[in-house]
Amino acid sequence: MTSHIEIFKELNVIDLTTVLAGPSVGTFLAELGAHVLKIENPNQPDITRSWKLPTENKNSPVSAYFASINYKKEYRLLDLTNPVDLQSLFELIPHTDILLMNFKKGDQEKLGITDKILRTKNSKLIIGKITGFGVDNDRVAYDLILQAETGFMSMNGTPDSGPIKMPVALIDVLTAHHLKEAILIELWQREKVANYVGKTVTVSLYEAAVSSLINQASNYLMTDFVPQHIGSLHPNIAPYGELFKTADKKTITFAIGTNKHFHLLCDYLKKDELVNDERFKNVQDRVKNRESLYIILQNEIKKYTSKDLFQFMHTHYVPCGEIKDLQSVFTNELAQNLIREENIDGHVTKRVSSVAWKIEE
Repeated sequence: MTSHIEIFKELNVIDLTTVLAGPSVGTFLAELGAHVLKIENPNQPDITRSWKLPTENKNSPVSAYFASINYKKEYRLLDLTNPVDLQSLFELIPHTDILLMNFKKGDQEKLGITDKILRTKNSKLIIGKITGFGVDNDRVAYDLILQAETGFMSMNGTPDSGPIKMPVALIDVLTAHHLKEAILIELWQREKVANYVGKTVTVSLYEAAVSSLINQASNYLMTDFVPQHIGSLHPNIAPYGELFKTADKKTITFAIGTNKHFHLLCDYLKKDELVNDERFKNVQDRVKNRESLYIILQNEIKKYTSKDLFQFMHTHYVPCGEIKDLQSVFTNELAQNLIREENIDGHVTKRVSSVAWKIEE
């Protein structure tokens, strides 16, 4: 394995973004070696500094939330409505490769930092922008609102619970990944094109969300199927997402995507007759009759401990897992290896790495 830390050691980035999506892009570049300068308004710094759990120190200048997507950055306070501070920003631009921003429509003009003005300072500047509903829309956008308006909440939850948001800011995370990809493509272009002229790459939370509907979108577009609240269940596969209790009171789930997986599961449970049962012979039949199948499987699974089940399933490559809370998750060595620590403003902070890949020789 080779280290990826120094890939962008010559790259200079200015991060003008706040909340989650934009700052996480800056953190990604910083973790890969770039120098990232996060600029905040002294009168109104990044709002996530104040997004604290009830147990966090009220007087701390950082929160766990802020720490999660701000890592290895230099911090500077500049009020861009102040001519002196604005000039300080302009003096940085000639030495900057990438500028990140997530202003709402019209704010760049008000601040006097339009793309055109910025490129008079640096013609090769790459500008990365995140918007809520597109560059021509000034609507305020938060992840919850996007989960609501792009179908995610309508699918998530159960018939009893009704719509439920994801417990992470999923749309922000997806949007950040799109912007990272676009910036990486533009950096590649810069290396390939003689006399390169800087470009502006933009992504909206809305478009990132809709593009991530993938199979659920095609289910609707091709068959008019509108998914309902089915909890963890999969509309095309069964058993997939059903929750089972074991003899040792663990909650487990299966992702049985093939007939082979199903046959192995039935063999272990000594229920081989299910393989030839007309209700369960193929994937479509199992989806249609998933409730009956669930009852049969649960009656058998409760006879076995999770340890015995996992030993067989993992050995035979049957997708199966335990429902774990975060305390359990971070006992795993793989998860522990992703923890990154840093001192920010005199406070020890922790987060998980924004880089989950490795480069092999």
